[in-house]
Amino acid sequence: MINNVVLVGRLTKDPELKVTQSNTPFVNFTVAVNRTFTDQTGERQADFINCIVWRKQAENLARYMRQGSLVGIQGRIQTRTFEGEQGTRYITEVVCDSIQFLETKGSQSDNNTNNNNDVNDEYYETSKKLVAEEDLPF
Repeated sequence: MINNVVLVGRLTKDPELKVTQSNTPFVNFTVAVNRTFTDQTGERQADFINCIVWRKQAENLARYMRQGSLVGIQGRIQTRTFEGEQGTRYITEVVCDSIQFLETKGSQSDNNTNNNNDVNDEYYETSKKLVAEEDLPF
């Protein structure tokens, strides 16, 4: 069986480090992932995907990333249930095996002023320069 998820998106809020009763650090967070198309009004839609990360990666995420930070995630989808006031609740989330920080700390402040503007993204600018080069091998 295959259960593999790869996402690139932005954190919807500052990560908050928590600890289990057995003293294992974790962070629950949500990643906004833009869809590749626009709706009828021309607006770009996004999916908001719940994620969880454990141990040292959770500590690093909470320490270095903030709301709006661009991250790459590799993990697996997992569902769980719990009993709440309204009965049985089901949660589907991505359990992160690996998180890559895709921005430097300095570019995060620029990104907060130009929130989700791909034209000002340094990776977008670099890719445009590479495509413009005449000596591409293909």
